Amino acid sequence: MIQKKKSFRLYIWLFWLFFIAPILLVIALFISISEGKMGEMPSIEQLENPKNFLASEVFSSDQKLLGKYFNQNRTTVKFNDLSPHLVDALVATEDIRFYEHSGIDFKALGRVVYGVISGNSRGGGSTVTQQLAKNLFPRKNFNNIFEIIIRKLQEWVIAVKLERTYSKEEIIALYFNKFDFLNLAVGIKSAARVYFNTTPDRLNIEQAATLVGMVKNPSIFNPRRNPDTTQHRRNVSLSQMLKYEYISRAEFDSLKLIPLNIDFQKVSHNLGMSTYFREYLRTTLNAKKPVRKAYASWQHTKFKEDSLEWETNPLYGWCNKNFKPDSTHYDLYKDGLKIYTTINSSMQKYAEEAVAEHLGEDLQPLFFKLEKNNKKAPFSWRISTKEIKKIMRASMHRSERYRVLKKAKQTEAEILKSFNTKTKMQVFSWHGDIDTVMTPMDSIRYYKYFFRAGLMSMEPQTGYVRAYVGGTNHTHFKYDHVKVAKRQVGSTFKPFLYTLAMQEGYHPCDKVPNIPVTFHMPEGQKDWMPRNSGKTKYDGKMVSLKWGLANSVNYISAYLMKQFNPAAVIKIARKMGVRSYIPAVPSICLGTADLSLFEMVGAYSTFANQGIYTNPIFVTRIEDKNGNVIANFKPKRVEAVSEKTAYTMLRLMEGVVNEGTSVRLRYKYKIKTQIAGKTGTTDNNSDGWFIGITPKLVTGIWVGGDERSIHFGRTLYGQGANMALPIWAIYMKKIYANASLGVANDKFQKPPNIDEIEIDCSKYSGGIQNEVENYDNELEEF
Repeated sequence: MIQKKKSFRLYIWLFWLFFIAPILLVIALFISISEGKMGEMPSIEQLENPKNFLASEVFSSDQKLLGKYFNQNRTTVKFNDLSPHLVDALVATEDIRFYEHSGIDFKALGRVVYGVISGNSRGGGSTVTQQLAKNLFPRKNFNNIFEIIIRKLQEWVIAVKLERTYSKEEIIALYFNKFDFLNLAVGIKSAARVYFNTTPDRLNIEQAATLVGMVKNPSIFNPRRNPDTTQHRRNVSLSQMLKYEYISRAEFDSLKLIPLNIDFQKVSHNLGMSTYFREYLRTTLNAKKPVRKAYASWQHTKFKEDSLEWETNPLYGWCNKNFKPDSTHYDLYKDGLKIYTTINSSMQKYAEEAVAEHLGEDLQPLFFKLEKNNKKAPFSWRISTKEIKKIMRASMHRSERYRVLKKAKQTEAEILKSFNTKTKMQVFSWHGDIDTVMTPMDSIRYYKYFFRAGLMSMEPQTGYVRAYVGGTNHTHFKYDHVKVAKRQVGSTFKPFLYTLAMQEGYHPCDKVPNIPVTFHMPEGQKDWMPRNSGKTKYDGKMVSLKWGLANSVNYISAYLMKQFNPAAVIKIARKMGVRSYIPAVPSICLGTADLSLFEMVGAYSTFANQGIYTNPIFVTRIEDKNGNVIANFKPKRVEAVSEKTAYTMLRLMEGVVNEGTSVRLRYKYKIKTQIAGKTGTTDNNSDGWFIGITPKLVTGIWVGGDERSIHFGRTLYGQGANMALPIWAIYMKKIYANASLGVANDKFQKPPNIDEIEIDCSKYSGGIQNEVENYDNELEEF
């Protein structure tokens, strides 16, 4: 009896030893893993808020995606945003019992074990949830088999926790949002865009099967590099969908024969719409508080301008001025911000097309033709070879290639040799990039042949910038000619002077002498006497201010400057939003100041907005990744000039369009709407400007060479009316043709309680005209 009891106890101990103890050990092992004693494990907070780097998105005012900023090109979507075909393909291909298990599929594991023992593998045992666990919390490098086993067990624990934390639909959405499909397509939204130029909810069966097929190994099943292999893998996914009755036999037989039909959309900050605007926005949002020592000694003005921007512009440095709930600054590349801009996608498209059409089809071919016999081309034949060498050397020093070589500690001689060694490269042309072989120095000169351009279009009442074209091609020409570049503005500055005159009581029909005016300069400086660009039958006669502005006559501008002074004109320009340095010298009446297109368009908008200057703005609001509004932006408004003065200037500048330097808008482009505007041309035709005002849209264009010494030899071709005005005409005709934009057929509104401004000067008498009547008679006798 005692022996039987001992034997029974032994059996009990053996039972515990061989059956219960392993179970307890496994339980203890999983508890240890879960508590992080076998290696770091994600916390509940990390599971509920998995760390993903999300791309910030830039949207137009009409809700079109303009571009993204990212470290990883990922934008999350919800389950309801996924095509049902995506879900069916994933479940059929990767985890058919997904809706039945709780993170671990023991039946699939049994199949794997059997395959290992028998040598007849029938697929993997990882569930979709386990794959998600691996993607959310990637494996590290392992030193031995023990670490591999522990990591696999950790993924089991994470998968179970994920199943407890999220619904099945949320797990699928997380899976698709996390996966890297390569080619800068992180997450399903980017993948649908990059490979098929569509959205996740619009993916059809074969497209969904292609993307799901890629998850096995995107490096192998890459549609761009291995289309045949990828198509075979897609068909495997389709066969799984057939097997589990997600599609019929007829559908499978048809779909497996369809080519991949990849519509690849390369991801690049240099491609797509509004590239210059997106780059301006990126640098503005990320700007840091200006510190004087960070600027070169000669950048004193730039430091002052940036400091003013930091203090007065809430968008400038926004990421570094504002904090997230965790007290860290916002990160444009990781935080998934949604930036809603004022840009209208249709207007932006028309603007880019207008610049390309005029420069690519008209202006540039004409320049090539006229300069083919100029041995100094693209530079003017007037400048010396020594000056050209100096320009080329300076351009070399500004290039990215030079910066890289300098950083690599190469000597100046080595760098110069590199710049004069032929190499394979791809260069810009208006008919597409060209593969060629040339020296980097020759490529610098080649690029200088191409005219640059800038265009900005804004609503004067709201301040909303609707189109922003900073240049011709952001891949090859990075410099922004809207906000960054400053060029001499020529005669587009004259309206500031005329505004002062109108404010001080002058009338458009007042007559003044069209004769040379001499400005006596301080001792040591030569007296200055501006000249007209050409002779007219009205030289030496009394002419109206309306005629003087319409024909951009320098004598009349000089006459007005003589009546006032440079400081008074600068004061008017400041009220109208011009912030750049303007020298207080008489020559500013001819537009010798270097100003930005941004400033000029903003200032001209004052005329169309009853004398109220509205600061141009680019962004209306910013949302966080969850859609919460974290910033709103509104324009600042300042009364710059009186309503009467603003309306008088509109009437004056209508004369520029109806009978002056911009008249080709009427006879060549057949635009009949109400337009005010002004052309501008600088010395030697180095800069061509046109700013056109309509009741709801003010648009400015600048066109010129990379250097002031690159220009047309004749004013016929180099004037603003030929360089810039045609872009405005092409752009506006497209806008007028689109009725949904609501711009066509508007009229300038005469302010209440103000009499109509008479601009038919043949009927006008009185005012300052009487004061100069005696002089007029003397002039006629002379």
